[in-house]
Amino acid sequence: MNVQETYRLWLEDPYFDEDTKEELRKIAGNEKEIEERFYRNLEFGTGGLRGIIGAGTNRMNIYTVRKATQGLANFILKEGDEKKGAAIAYDSRNRSPEFAQEAALCLAANGIKAYIFPSLRPTPMLSFALRELGCTAGIVITASHNPPEYNGYKVYWEDGAQITYPKDQEIIGEVNAITDFSQVKTISKKCAEEKGLYEVIGPDMDDKYMEALKKLVLHPEIIKEEASHLKIVYTPLHGTGNLPVRRILKELGFEQVYVVKEQELPDGNFPTVSYPNPEDKNAFRLALALAKEVDADLVLATDPDADRLGVYAKDTVTGEYESFTGNMSGMLIMEYILSQKKAMGMLPGNGAVVTTIVSGKMARKITKAYGVELIETLTGFKYIGEQIKFFEQDHTHEFLFGYEESYGCLVGTHARDKDAVVAVMALCEAAAWYRHQGMTLCDQMRKLFETYGYYKEGLSTVTLKGQDGAGKIAEIMEKVRTEVPQQIGGLAVTQFRDYRENVVVDYRSETKSDTGLPRSNVLYFELEGDAWCCVRPSGTEPKIKFYIGVRGTSETDAADKLVRVTKAVKTLVQQ
Repeated sequence: MNVQETYRLWLEDPYFDEDTKEELRKIAGNEKEIEERFYRNLEFGTGGLRGIIGAGTNRMNIYTVRKATQGLANFILKEGDEKKGAAIAYDSRNRSPEFAQEAALCLAANGIKAYIFPSLRPTPMLSFALRELGCTAGIVITASHNPPEYNGYKVYWEDGAQITYPKDQEIIGEVNAITDFSQVKTISKKCAEEKGLYEVIGPDMDDKYMEALKKLVLHPEIIKEEASHLKIVYTPLHGTGNLPVRRILKELGFEQVYVVKEQELPDGNFPTVSYPNPEDKNAFRLALALAKEVDADLVLATDPDADRLGVYAKDTVTGEYESFTGNMSGMLIMEYILSQKKAMGMLPGNGAVVTTIVSGKMARKITKAYGVELIETLTGFKYIGEQIKFFEQDHTHEFLFGYEESYGCLVGTHARDKDAVVAVMALCEAAAWYRHQGMTLCDQMRKLFETYGYYKEGLSTVTLKGQDGAGKIAEIMEKVRTEVPQQIGGLAVTQFRDYRENVVVDYRSETKSDTGLPRSNVLYFELEGDAWCCVRPSGTEPKIKFYIGVRGTSETDAADKLVRVTKAVKTLVQQ
């Protein structure tokens, strides 16, 4: 069917409810809007669904959620794992409870027991719960840090990590094989409960999660001594972090925790921010105002599903609050863990830190200094979680820490996805430790730069929405792929990696090799002087992303290099 035929089907077919039809009647005659809503099926990608909430095949609604769940159910049934059931969590976004409910009832209609949280929970708690329950799969309804009009659907497997190859491709195949909504099953909640296929997850799961986190604390005695002095401002940005973050801090003994009242309660419209992303400085406006009022040491923000953490810390040298990138906060936590485990004789000989190819490179220096292996994966925390599974299967390494540049990290293996709750706990413990040494986090960050080099990273994005935008993104990627430059920003290209074509070209040795990672539409340039840049389309938003990293002899030198390389990368894709 063409776009107009599909549009009329949704208006006329009794399968679709009256609210959906009324929404579609309001766009009658708006050809462009109808085209955007129906020119394709909302793509079920390697992580699941993400899209604008609304009626249509290219939108997030109960029908696209049911279809995705039916595809997942078909895969679970083929695997013969239906008896283990599936866990479901959801965040504070609009329609999240409804979408979670639809997913649960679709699973139940297929004979797969659904375990569902009674209210919103952070994404890492789903990863934790499905392993505690022994489920075969998990679903989280979230669009993470996207704007308010979005929602999404992420799929996890029994190891607690998001699905990866080959299961992701097999599940995508099952979802795409559903060509008619009549193939999708659902039942009433009452019927599902009567059949024993619908169970609400009890409060004991929250308790178990908290206990798992507290076992990761390295210096409870230091926290006990310093916690009453450390002032922390926290904002959940209208998301899921409020209760678990406050609970873990309270149970550890941190007494002076100030929550931004205007952003405390869940609200899918995110009324106080245009973009509920702790990577965005604007999201900290209210938190910083409160921090100045109470003279806080730390200012923390978690995104709507509480898997990302943004950080500001007061610099006692300048009296100002300094922002920490995801790479910087990751290095603070990582170096704290490695240094303290070494001092306590707890650093294993086969320890490993896992990160992504687009994350900051200071980790290479730090892990080398501590004799720990650094493993790099493709972009996406699911690949970091996958490495934990490999470690457990092969007994090759002991996981110590995982981080990515986009403000996500993981301490411990209680979850297999980034966890802002444990990140808050670890960062606050580190802050208490350094306070005990007469230092702030800003002091420690300066020490890391002085010891390992002034690493600085940046990210530029170009948003290209809709069908035309997708085509333009593809054109940009092909242009860069086929016109490989010899230098970028005055720095020679020493190595070029095309992950889609699985080729690494080393210009110094004039050799070619494989990337050693799964195929992905990613282009990577190693530059002289420990600099690099990477180009890839976003997997969750209509954007193309440009990652840049440099190493300088000073903060000023690094900043100058970053500006120069960033400008050159933008010119590269505009030619």
